[in-house]
Amino acid sequence: MPTFETLLYSVDDGIATITLNRPDKLNAFNTTMMKELIAAFDETDGDDAVRAVIVTGAGRAFCAGADLSAGGATFDYDKRGGEDQAARQEAGVHRDGGGLVTLRIYDSLKPVISACNGAAVGVGVTMQLAMDFRLASDNARYGFVFARRGINPEACSSWFLPKLVGVQTALEWCYTGRIFPAQEGLEKGLVRSVHAPDDLLPAARALAREIADNTAPVSVALTRQLIWRMAGASHPMEAHRADSRAIQSRGRSGDAKEGVTSFLEKRAPVYPDKVSSDVPDIWDHWKAPTFG
Repeated sequence: MPTFETLLYSVDDGIATITLNRPDKLNAFNTTMMKELIAAFDETDGDDAVRAVIVTGAGRAFCAGADLSAGGATFDYDKRGGEDQAARQEAGVHRDGGGLVTLRIYDSLKPVISACNGAAVGVGVTMQLAMDFRLASDNARYGFVFARRGINPEACSSWFLPKLVGVQTALEWCYTGRIFPAQEGLEKGLVRSVHAPDDLLPAARALAREIADNTAPVSVALTRQLIWRMAGASHPMEAHRADSRAIQSRGRSGDAKEGVTSFLEKRAPVYPDKVSSDVPDIWDHWKAPTFG
């Protein structure tokens, strides 16, 4: 089991829980947390025992955004130099650290559930946009505060946020930078459900449990890739090509045989295929753009 400086990581009966763990700093995001979140999702993808991932925060916040301890130089990585600059460079070009995290979550082979237990501001909310489900405590608060800090939306949020809530709402939240409650997030489609604080993690685990107990892990991995990648497709033919290749591969798999047989025999399925070795490559026609 990996150990981290800024995160807690555990796996219980097929459900991995990643807890942002800088409660004295309201779980503020720094370079170490960026690298550790990427490593944690590498871990969940590589562990066939993990069927779903929950992300939450320690203490009273989910994540209060970027760590501002560097003052006015917080977002000036050229000036800060050292590890902060090096960790965000590719071929000498700066890359946004929040974007590195959301792109890793986007590529996850396991379902990802956010259990937002408190304040989620800046990267604290944009990192959640790449997660599949966003559950919130009724004391959670969100804020796309970038314009109030003299910067712009990051972490690929200009791609994710309008898809979730529409352009008008995305612009209002980002233009004003105001903090809004979980209930508004629910009404606008950012949040799946709102819960009493003590009910939040049990609700997230119940959703994860429903996935883990009833579905084929390779099918879930493919479904996640299909729906997220096709969100940016230019024509439904792209989805048809990918669907067709996936169905052809899955249809001859041991999982498909087990899924049908267990249904007919009225018993719980035991799917044989593993995410680590049996996810088919259906993307010959699709290539992710490179950075530059």
